[in-house]
Amino acid sequence: MTSGFALVPEGTHVFRIYNVEYDQTFGKVVVHLVTAKGITHREYFGLIGKDGAMNEGACNAFSFFAKTAMDNFALEEIDHTDLVNHYIKANAKHTIMESTTEPGKTKTFVNLNNYEVAHEFDEKPVEKALTLGTTPAQTETKTANLASLLG
Repeated sequence: MTSGFALVPEGTHVFRIYNVEYDQTFGKVVVHLVTAKGITHREYFGLIGKDGAMNEGACNAFSFFAKTAMDNFALEEIDHTDLVNHYIKANAKHTIMESTTEPGKTKTFVNLNNYEVAHEFDEKPVEKALTLGTTPAQTETKTANLASLLG
């Protein structure tokens, strides 16, 4: 696929992490992923709730995601950029919901779950899958202390 938008199909896929954004002020982590076929996806982790308190569920989810991607379940601290160019296997499931902005229309969301360790794609990748995000990131490096996030 060279242009346009495509949802990650339902099923199990291996993803390469090609960028990670971390906004410490708002406690948001956005992980940019790509499949071997070049389909991109973003995983969002809201580490701080609207009330300003730590979102324990999101912190646990991100911690497990990061440890799985790094294949290191003893990690206590991670620089979010360390995740770049690591792989993760996950199951993609579609959730169809009514649009909140366009009554009568639906939107399809892709949710990833059942994360597993992966070290490379399990099928021959297209060039985009290997080159996406290879230019230096222009985000400030900040370390997330996983132990403190989890309490």
